[in-house]
Amino acid sequence: MVVVQRNRLMSDIGVLANTAVAILAIVVLIVRFRVNPVISLVVGSLYLGIVTKLGLGKTIETITKGFGEIMAEVGLLIAFGVLMGSILQQMGAIERLVHQLLKLFGPKRMPYSMALTIGTLLQSIYLDVLLVISAPLARTAAKRIGPLGTPRMAVAMAIGLECGIVLMVPGVGTLALAALLKVPLGKMLLWGLVLIIPTIIISIAVMTFLFRKGFWNAAVDEAAVVREVAESGESGTSSVAVKTGGGDSADVSEAPEQERLTRPLILLFTPLLASLLLIASGAIAEAADWENGVLAFVSDPVFALLVGLVGTCVVGRYVVGQPNVEKAIARGFHESGQILILTAVGGSLAAVVAAGGLGDILRGYFGAHTFAPILLVWVIAAVLHVAVGSVTISAITAAGILAPIAPALGLDPVLIALAAGTGSLFAVHVTSNTFWLLQSLLGQTTRGTLKTCTTGVSVASVVALCLLLPISLIF
Repeated sequence: MVVVQRNRLMSDIGVLANTAVAILAIVVLIVRFRVNPVISLVVGSLYLGIVTKLGLGKTIETITKGFGEIMAEVGLLIAFGVLMGSILQQMGAIERLVHQLLKLFGPKRMPYSMALTIGTLLQSIYLDVLLVISAPLARTAAKRIGPLGTPRMAVAMAIGLECGIVLMVPGVGTLALAALLKVPLGKMLLWGLVLIIPTIIISIAVMTFLFRKGFWNAAVDEAAVVREVAESGESGTSSVAVKTGGGDSADVSEAPEQERLTRPLILLFTPLLASLLLIASGAIAEAADWENGVLAFVSDPVFALLVGLVGTCVVGRYVVGQPNVEKAIARGFHESGQILILTAVGGSLAAVVAAGGLGDILRGYFGAHTFAPILLVWVIAAVLHVAVGSVTISAITAAGILAPIAPALGLDPVLIALAAGTGSLFAVHVTSNTFWLLQSLLGQTTRGTLKTCTTGVSVASVVALCLLLPISLIF
């Protein structure tokens, strides 16, 4: 009996050690050797599968199965969301929306209104593109706010962008977390909305207080020269040349400015809003224990986002013409490729972790009696993010590790998903593309960006954790 227990302990230690080596190898490949995250995750999955009980026989099969399962869950959702965002971009809807926010709320409330809009409504837009489109408008608002305009707008954009990725449907990190942890997307949408709104408001208020108490020094935190994004508002067209993930230049909109401005703004966003309302209605019906076949069909996320995409295509054709819609769709497919593959290989890692026996081992150590399981999940995701430097990758990896032990933690899966998402926000730093875009586009030095982006988003991560702990008590 003693020998059996000793052998089992040695086996458990081996699995734990090899899992740690696999995760460390992924981090080193990404950070030190600049290997693409997709390749790094697959290499780590291969190593882990080969050295655990999967062996040579089932490793490839498990990786492929995990890839396919998560693609089946979120592949169409990500594609539909990115395509909708690309068409909205082509129609100039984002610029108009931010201008309208400035008009409605004034410069003083602009950080809050812009961050909330970016974090909740605009998550279908590819992050880098959304940042480049909105940055010139943020700089305009910053001048009207006053001396602290630059840090307030920079921190608002950083918090809105990063929180939306992992807390709000259809953010790519949110979709991946929901799929890996088997959380109904409608439920993820509702609870993500409950969490993200106060998180954004409180975090910006905290950072504004710190800036007013001397945390910001314009002399060393603001760059002398601000990189200007090309704008041609006087020529009758509005175009912003941006660099997408593939390095190609994308035209924000080639439609005549006058033509786009004559269309009601609510018309441009109606299809997207309708799709989100359909998803939310399904979650509400489920919470009320109301079963209806028709409602279940129309509130299914795939159908709901398809309705949104078709509606956006129709509106886009009416506003900018079919050729521009086709260009937007082509650009959307280009942007969604890496997102889809990265999300899917995150599923491969999760499948290997589960099949390799890590879940069975950890269930013996963690359970419903574990102290502060929400905090445990948050810490795992935060450590991964500090190491990897990518919000999406750390959230997906944390979810993959935690999925096998979710039942043992005694938590609703939506809480684990939200905790992993909030933890992955901690310490956005110099390995993040968002960090450098915020620095250059909003006229900050590296020191200034460490304050607005790294500190600001870390504050949001801690605020979200503090809000999530009492939420967990009602489940």
